[in-house]
Amino acid sequence: MIISEARWPVAAVVSLLLAGPCAAQSAIFTGDFEWGDTGDWSVAEPPRCDRLEAFGRGLRPTHAIHVATWGNNTTGDGSPASPYATIGRAAQDAAPGSAISVHSGTYAGGVYLSDVTGSADAPIWIGGVAGEPRPVLEGGGEGLHLTRPRYVVVHDLEIRNAASNGLNCDDGGDVGNPLAAHHVTFVRLDIHDIGGGGNEDCLKLSGLNDYTVALSELAACGGSASGSGVDHVGCHRGLVARSTFHDLSANAVQSKGGSEDIEIRWNRFTDTGARGLNLGGSTGFAYFRPPLSTTEPNAEARDLRVVANVFEGAEAAIAYVGCVGCVVANNTIVDPESWILRILQETVTSPPYVFEACRDGVFVNNLVVFDRSALSTWVNIGPDTAPDTFTFASNLWYAWDNPSQSQPTLPVIESDGIYGEDPLLGPGYRIGPASPAAGSGTPTAWTWGDLDGFCYATPPSRGAFEAR
Repeated sequence: MIISEARWPVAAVVSLLLAGPCAAQSAIFTGDFEWGDTGDWSVAEPPRCDRLEAFGRGLRPTHAIHVATWGNNTTGDGSPASPYATIGRAAQDAAPGSAISVHSGTYAGGVYLSDVTGSADAPIWIGGVAGEPRPVLEGGGEGLHLTRPRYVVVHDLEIRNAASNGLNCDDGGDVGNPLAAHHVTFVRLDIHDIGGGGNEDCLKLSGLNDYTVALSELAACGGSASGSGVDHVGCHRGLVARSTFHDLSANAVQSKGGSEDIEIRWNRFTDTGARGLNLGGSTGFAYFRPPLSTTEPNAEARDLRVVANVFEGAEAAIAYVGCVGCVVANNTIVDPESWILRILQETVTSPPYVFEACRDGVFVNNLVVFDRSALSTWVNIGPDTAPDTFTFASNLWYAWDNPSQSQPTLPVIESDGIYGEDPLLGPGYRIGPASPAAGSGTPTAWTWGDLDGFCYATPPSRGAFEAR
């Protein structure tokens, strides 16, 4: 069986190379993206298969506007010798091709930027300076808030100790306008220790289209059972890649409110709260992007793809929540605490709006290692869902505390499952050729590059890594 997905790849502007996790995540901005080693991998290594697409690759600024802690917004002119003191003042001078170059140091959070607009061939860059430590945005209600940005690259910033969200990017409430906020790349950001009392997010995205989040670390945002690493509300054609998420309370990534065509690939998720990934969710009707239809069925999310990630901990690694046609493929899932995955429906039909049931999910080529005694059950299925429309294929399930209880109870019959065989995990949960997961998966349209950036074989291995 070959499972296909006709809409891949994610639409964006230009291709870029994201280096594997061995590449330095602290690479700094030099007018282009420094993603790591792009040498000739064919000489001593297998071919690389970590090419993705994102706005900004290959483009360079035409001029810089400098910001420094010792700058002056009144007497400064944005030159290296006479910088401005704040990002907000520098943004007043920004035009397509400008780089707002923020020198190292600690700046007050609460930076609000409206309608920062570059162009398809000349973005506006906002971020740190080559050869210097990341600048820090400290405190404030939100560290940085971008409203209606278009053609912008935000890079090399540390944001911490904001009271609400770390970085908020939205369409200014123009929910019916798909061009209100689009083509934004977030790269090499370190966002942590945000909020702590409730629903505060590291990176909150609302109504953003055609965007990338990459090579970033998001941790310790929100409190209790609220707060996300990345919270999508009505976002489309997005990519979250090569990033690390840890110590979160609600989830690492949530995609709801009409979100569609988002890929979550090549990340590591550790102790990310109630739901490692919330594929869908529950959204107030006024916040959907595009606005809800009274003539066609609606959904919290569609066409989300989760590929080649590692999950450690969380109450449930994956929750399909009102998600239609969402795919979880070639991930390695280790020790979820209550359920391996959930199939739920939180937003239901309420006239005049019809909502589709959570349906047509795919769970394929995943490697799942768990403590059976810790689980409530393997799969938690809630009311108002359509679990019989799901596809389970070629997953490896291993209960390390009791291998005889490895085979899960699923809503449909799984094809080509492996149960109770030790996958022989090595460092970082990689596998070798002796693993039963090696070379035993199903070819799919999503299975082309593993978490280390190497190509999957044909047939592929199960899990986030090709056997080596």
